Amino acid sequence: MKKLTFLFVMLFVLNTAFAQDIEEEKKAIKNVIQTSYVEGLQNEGNLEKIDQGIHPDFLLLGIGEGENMWKLPIDKWKEKTEKKLKEGKLPRKEKPVTVKFLSIDITGTAAVAKIEFYVGEKLTYIDYISLYKFDGNWKMVNKIFYKLPA
Repeated sequence: MKKLTFLFVMLFVLNTAFAQDIEEEKKAIKNVIQTSYVEGLQNEGNLEKIDQGIHPDFLLLGIGEGENMWKLPIDKWKEKTEKKLKEGKLPRKEKPVTVKFLSIDITGTAAVAKIEFYVGEKLTYIDYISLYKFDGNWKMVNKIFYKLPA
């Protein structure tokens, strides 16, 4: 009986430690998305913040007219961001982008976050962001999205 009790206690301790690790990883993923994507890319145009959490091979994927898929590499997205900075469109002064995290699924060094993307008060997109962990740090590697009807 003592062995069985010990086994259950050990399983409980291991499960609790694992759950705490997962929560820390989720917190780190939220931080990367908030800092690099929301603040860096969307609201501020801060290239350092973008590079901090978005992998250089990142791709934004979308579906255009005729259901043709298109892709935008992060270097091209950053060029658009720099242009917005020069035009005075960034940093955003009105209707900042905010997000609400709906779910984060982690398996080892791979993760997917599902978020609601708001422009001001308006829910505009549902984003699915894929991340990998490189040298202990999460990096965004891909994003697909659904644009909500106007």
